[in-house]
Amino acid sequence: MQINIKTSGENQAVVTQLTRKLTGGTKENVIARIALGYSLSTGKRFTPQEFSVYDSQGKEYKDHILFDGQYRDFYIALICQAYGITKNDELIPKYIKLHIDHGLEKINYLFEHNPQYTFFDFLTEYFSKGIDAIEDTPERFDCVENRNQHITKSVFSGPIRIKVGYDVVTGDDIYCCFNDSTRYNNQHIAVAGKSGSGKTQFALEFLRQLYKQTQGQVNFLFLDFKGLSEDDKVKMSDFFTGTHTECVSAPHSPFPLNPISFIDNVNEKNKLVGINKFVDIIAKYSNIGKKQQQILKDATKEAFVQHKDGKHPSLKEIYDLVLEVVGDNRDTLTEIMGRLSEYELFASKVNDPSIFLNNNYYFSLSGELDSTVRFTSIFLIINYIFNVFTNMGGTEVVNGNRSMRYVLMIDEAHDLFREKKSLEILEVLLRKIRSYGVSIVLLSQGISEYNQGYFDFSQECETAFLLPINDLSNTKAINKFLGLSEKDGSRTMRNLEKLDNGQCVSNIKELRKGDLFEVVQYWKENK
Repeated sequence: MQINIKTSGENQAVVTQLTRKLTGGTKENVIARIALGYSLSTGKRFTPQEFSVYDSQGKEYKDHILFDGQYRDFYIALICQAYGITKNDELIPKYIKLHIDHGLEKINYLFEHNPQYTFFDFLTEYFSKGIDAIEDTPERFDCVENRNQHITKSVFSGPIRIKVGYDVVTGDDIYCCFNDSTRYNNQHIAVAGKSGSGKTQFALEFLRQLYKQTQGQVNFLFLDFKGLSEDDKVKMSDFFTGTHTECVSAPHSPFPLNPISFIDNVNEKNKLVGINKFVDIIAKYSNIGKKQQQILKDATKEAFVQHKDGKHPSLKEIYDLVLEVVGDNRDTLTEIMGRLSEYELFASKVNDPSIFLNNNYYFSLSGELDSTVRFTSIFLIINYIFNVFTNMGGTEVVNGNRSMRYVLMIDEAHDLFREKKSLEILEVLLRKIRSYGVSIVLLSQGISEYNQGYFDFSQECETAFLLPINDLSNTKAINKFLGLSEKDGSRTMRNLEKLDNGQCVSNIKELRKGDLFEVVQYWKENK
């Protein structure tokens, strides 16, 4: 694969200007490499909708000039790591061009607004940041290798044809085969609908059909941020019984999972990487400092050492070791670890780690829990799911259908979108788990919450359902959410004017884009 690119027309002059700031005789390919690395370091990741943001009318770089043979693999590896793709992916040249243009634009902005800033200052600052990031283990949420997890998971390899609604005129059934890889690039689904629009009942019916069609081989976890009252549990008892789903209400009953058990407890190198990742998650959502992170890291290491039986330590055991170090000096670390332990949000002992992923759970998070504990516990679970499935390897496409293992459904996902600390792990999850037979279903009250500036979560969901929302006048956002052309969007907006609770428009491939239909509702389908 040859990587021959041209920068944007605007950046042609920028290449020359920035090269002049380097030491005498430096070639113009050097600033392109610096720009590529700098752009990636900002966390910027391009979506397909941004592929045409820069033209190709500027400085031309041939493959052998851009990288030199000795550095080529290194830069390709950076792109592969950033986007979770293989070295043969056809989009690599596109990503390299985009990041070079983006990096040139950002570096030029720095110099234009800081006249006294030299290139030596720039390199010193960002080399230092890079070295610090390596030493501190970057807070990225990629998979941690675990060759010793010993988990088996059922797989369903046939088509999963879900009835999603009815034609509003004829009453005919409307189906969506969301794992049909000839029609859908991924199995992620975005649902938007205000309170009372019917989105939760639609979601429950989706899961009921999933359970029935796959004979329980595709399991699910429903994360509910609202929390269920005792009356709600009674009303949903038929759903729980019919789908063999266990309802776990935090903090009143422990979730049947040890979130530490994603760590390889045999291979020492993998164990250390896993421990660092666990510490990163705790640090991310509780704002503990560097000293506290080191205490937690040391305590976790010691907890593994003390387990001579080869099993994983519990959060409570790690917390006790933290207390031995800090004594009476209570701080944010002891507070978060204490609450995670004392609430007993997670089971202290799990004899068979395969049980969790081969059963269905409805996890109800009570409002009694403060936000730090809620978000930390949720992302310990999400991290576990992500790591376990990625270590299992991808699933096959059989007769055009992606073999499926699991559905993670997140209700009131706008609560996660508002919590800025959660965005990174959600982004990684959506981008990287798509080939592992896992579907992420996001339910939110509106569509604006999906777009978080640098990353639009709805664009990572191949399928979208739009029920009534409060802002139906935002044509641009609606078209983007549903992936509609201008022509499709005009007809869709006419249908949206008729939209009522229990109805929706969608971009499912089995129906003309933007057509109005009545969605299935669990309470109606199971009278």
